[in-house]
Amino acid sequence: MPSEKILVQKQQLVADLAEQLKASVSGVLVDYTGISVEDDTKLRAELRAANVDYSVKKNSIIGRAAETAGLTGLEDVLKGATALATSTEDLVAPAKILAKFAETHPNFKIKAGFIEGKAASGVEIEALAKLPPKEVLVAKALGGLNAPISGFVMVLNANLRGLVVALNAIAEKQSA
Repeated sequence: MPSEKILVQKQQLVADLAEQLKASVSGVLVDYTGISVEDDTKLRAELRAANVDYSVKKNSIIGRAAETAGLTGLEDVLKGATALATSTEDLVAPAKILAKFAETHPNFKIKAGFIEGKAASGVEIEALAKLPPKEVLVAKALGGLNAPISGFVMVLNANLRGLVVALNAIAEKQSA
């Protein structure tokens, strides 16, 4: 049985992590087994630059914090070495950075995650990572909205051009 002091510390860890999970828009759980310290340092620097919090936590702490935060469905992946990356700002940053890292490091695996308070499988997190950047998606949406308007303007211009040609022909005919 742990001492009262250790129990209070663990309860505080769970409470802090639960608040972090509630405040985050997305998070990714990874198995970091087999990566070197040098690679881990580079990964942490890249995550820090993107304002992503990355830390290694005990599975029991993550499980209790997730339960406290109302995140269900992560219990099955809380086995082995687990690191957690969360972001309060960018929905896709943790997934993109960790998926890119996993491509070059075969032992590094995405276990699962959560998106806006809902658990997501590793496959869903990898699909999220493959989405184009927000700016590209907005540009595509605006292009899709702009295409019918451009077509309408072209049709109007063609009709006006036809009218001008017809009026020119009539004017030349009358002057001749």
